[in-house]
Amino acid sequence: MSNPRPIEIRRYTPADRARVRELCCATGFLGNPIAPVFEDLELFADYLTAYYTDWEPESAFVVLVNGEICGYLLGARRWFLQGCHGVLQTLGLLLRGIARYPRYNPASKKFVRWILSRARKEVPEAPRRMAHFHVNLLPEARQVATTRALVEGFLDHLRQHGEPAVYGQMVVFEDRRGAKLFERYGFRVLNKAEITKYREVYPAPVYLCTVTKDLRRSS
Repeated sequence: MSNPRPIEIRRYTPADRARVRELCCATGFLGNPIAPVFEDLELFADYLTAYYTDWEPESAFVVLVNGEICGYLLGARRWFLQGCHGVLQTLGLLLRGIARYPRYNPASKKFVRWILSRARKEVPEAPRRMAHFHVNLLPEARQVATTRALVEGFLDHLRQHGEPAVYGQMVVFEDRRGAKLFERYGFRVLNKAEITKYREVYPAPVYLCTVTKDLRRSS
């Protein structure tokens, strides 16, 4: 039998930033690279990771397999700071996207049109003024024990700062356990909504699901 792969979970450091952005783009389309759908990897990574890595890095964790980062949890408990960042970021991304749009390929332009016309309508409502997180793992890091340890590390971080509750949003589709896995950790499914941009490329409905957990109750 081969030796088990050593897995390590630790807090994020600034040296991890490039790898986190790389993983974000490498798994951004149902676990596959986002590039065939949206070619502007810089904007994509900025939108999904910049706040967490640049403004609240103390709430981020990474998973290493054989010494290489193969997953991460990006979290936020400073909801007001993130809201301010979001306003500035949206404006900046919009201006950069407008300037680059004429050079995008047809697939990227289609993605942008979905973002502008349907994204806000399809994303389910999330709790306000609450800590949150999202997890991204490569296949080699997707183990129940690893996911549990990663999430519990973040929840302990929130408890240490007196946060009363937390929510997360995740893509859920047929061949992933998704929300049911987090229900085992004491999360409650709040809502879910279908994301239509996947209809042309995936044979079953794809949903964005919101789960919440009351941190004042025992696990």
